[in-house]
Amino acid sequence: MHETRDGVDHYRMLINGEFVDSTSGDVIQVENPTNEDAVYSVPNGNAEDATSALQAAQAAFPAWAAMPAVQRGEILARFASLIRDNRERLAKILVTEMGKTYQLALGEVDVSADFINFPAQAARRIEGDILPSDLPNEHIMIHKVPYGVTVGIAAWNFPLALACRKIGPALTTGNVMVVKPPSVTPVAVLALGELAIQAGIPKGVLNLVTGGGSTMGEELVTNKITRLVTMTGSTATGQQIFRKASDRLTAVRLELGGKAPFILLADGDVDQAVEAAVVSRHLNSGQVCTCPERFYIHEAVYDEFLEKYVAAVGKLTIGDPMKDDTDIGPKVNAYETDQLEKVVQQAVADGAKLAIGGKRPDGDFFQKGHWYEPTVLTECDNSMAVMRDEVFGVVSPIMKIQSYEQALELANDSEYGLAAFLFTHDMRLIQRAVLELEFGEIYVNRPMGEQRQGFHNGHKLSGTGGEDGKYGMENYLEKKTMYVNFSN
Repeated sequence: MHETRDGVDHYRMLINGEFVDSTSGDVIQVENPTNEDAVYSVPNGNAEDATSALQAAQAAFPAWAAMPAVQRGEILARFASLIRDNRERLAKILVTEMGKTYQLALGEVDVSADFINFPAQAARRIEGDILPSDLPNEHIMIHKVPYGVTVGIAAWNFPLALACRKIGPALTTGNVMVVKPPSVTPVAVLALGELAIQAGIPKGVLNLVTGGGSTMGEELVTNKITRLVTMTGSTATGQQIFRKASDRLTAVRLELGGKAPFILLADGDVDQAVEAAVVSRHLNSGQVCTCPERFYIHEAVYDEFLEKYVAAVGKLTIGDPMKDDTDIGPKVNAYETDQLEKVVQQAVADGAKLAIGGKRPDGDFFQKGHWYEPTVLTECDNSMAVMRDEVFGVVSPIMKIQSYEQALELANDSEYGLAAFLFTHDMRLIQRAVLELEFGEIYVNRPMGEQRQGFHNGHKLSGTGGEDGKYGMENYLEKKTMYVNFSN
């Protein structure tokens, strides 16, 4: 539920089926990254508000868990349908608060609905096991049961989709959830509150709260009511959550940062690789954890790839994200833009060469907002920060390689292990890469993009747990083993 307050749209939190402000009365201002205007406000919730949401969820859990799974699925399917019905409204909110292009925002809404609908349709397929016992007249039955009160913490780059990615499987499996969207892009998630009520989700089953990580967030993670925390965001934040949750041994599922290698071998299709690289690196202004972040191009095709890639990057349109022909919108805020600029400047100081970009765009339109040109850096090496640290933006550092073995060594020489890209037609190398690339998600001869029935998970510092498909639903279920003896 929202209203106009102080000249901007004000959205309130959803706690126990009611739309409320923070008990402190404080608010968070949300700006439009295209022009830096304040366009929304949301409550700046605190620990007291977090506790209220958790208590509401705790009270709602027994009845929701006792409801037949197929009935929970029917309610969530209605929720997904209402998200689709509000496609354009939600997409415009995403553009306004985050800066992504309108076409991408429409796609995010579609994916969000699918993240709810896919587990809802699988409600009848929550399975346990019956095992033979070593004893006569006995069965061993393994039930899969919900944790109870769960907390979902979403990142700012795809706030609606990442929230729904957690809500769908959590609620389908009988859990209840408190969702905290990021403070920089919280509005589209809060807009789900009205739709959840319309869909018939009982009060307390889904709560939507906003506030800072050190206040609201810490209480959600450390409160004794919370049984599981699922979070998508930076590795540093994930590590903090892991440490905070450890005191109570709260279950944690983390999808964190990435530094995806993009490997093009001598026999790879250069045009196919260029097309995939352009789309994957520049989607959402490069603010995607699975984006290719470092390029390893075989010397046999290096010149051809570089020429075609730079030409394609040069044709990308940066500008008003509401226009259909815009490829790249603004960065989400000034801090992220400043960080991107520093990374490029440091890379050049370290010896990298600018092939294109490397600055903020010129022109009156770009005097306000958070803009950065798509940038290609050559003559990079694996010791540079631009090749080692996550760069959440439209920067492509490129390095020449001589073999698959070298590419493998360089790719695995990273603390991250979320996604990787490989372009080759050699099936022997593809099969080797399945075993040898230390990443949870590998794209072979295609751009990035998960599917609902797959499994999205990171290795090493890219996370623990995972989401999507049947394995993602498993993450919201505990196992309970029963030894049933039926002898006299």
